[in-house]
Amino acid sequence: MKRILGIMIALCCWMAVQAQDMKSLFVALPDSLSPLLTEVNRADFGDFLASGMKAEVKNRFGKQSEMTELTDDYLFVRLTSASTLEMKLLPVNDSTKVICVVHTYSAPVADSSISFYTTDWKRLSTDKFLDWPEESAFYVVPETDVRADSLKNLRTFADIYLLKAQLSSKEMTLSFVYSTPDYMDRETAAEIKPYLYVGPLRYEWEDGRFVRKVSAVNSENT
Repeated sequence: MKRILGIMIALCCWMAVQAQDMKSLFVALPDSLSPLLTEVNRADFGDFLASGMKAEVKNRFGKQSEMTELTDDYLFVRLTSASTLEMKLLPVNDSTKVICVVHTYSAPVADSSISFYTTDWKRLSTDKFLDWPEESAFYVVPETDVRADSLKNLRTFADIYLLKAQLSSKEMTLSFVYSTPDYMDRETAAEIKPYLYVGPLRYEWEDGRFVRKVSAVNSENT
């Protein structure tokens, strides 16, 4: 009898794991991790989209939040006019997955935070899954001493490191855009542009973590 009961419990646990998708995980998100959206809000998003309706709800502050995309492993929510939320379900191995969560705030320049969770919403160390890009990764190495001095002077205006992160809905990728120049005055931003790589830094999910791929090009060559 005990053996049969054990098999039934194991089967139920297996079925629960198999049933995990982004919709159910988002609804199960603890309120402590969802200060703006109630459990009803989160459930309504998926129901509205499934019905072909605009997935817009009134959040805890009485403002509008809208989910614009939901798949089995990805979602995107515009929480407020200045903030967004992305989530991606990623495999660590054949039996374990983690949830990557990206919050982006634009006040007014975009800046993102990234966190990782188990599928029962226990926080994990970000360092285990991602090496955060250093600011220098967005800069082209100057070819002359004159250009090196010019860049050194310009970078004194880049005194705040701002970074916009974006998950892909269709691929297991994460992209970073250097947004620091967006808060500079127009003239300084134009002067620093030739020293920057064009396009985002692209990371791909490999063997349970995000790995950087070389994709950016020198802005002077475009």
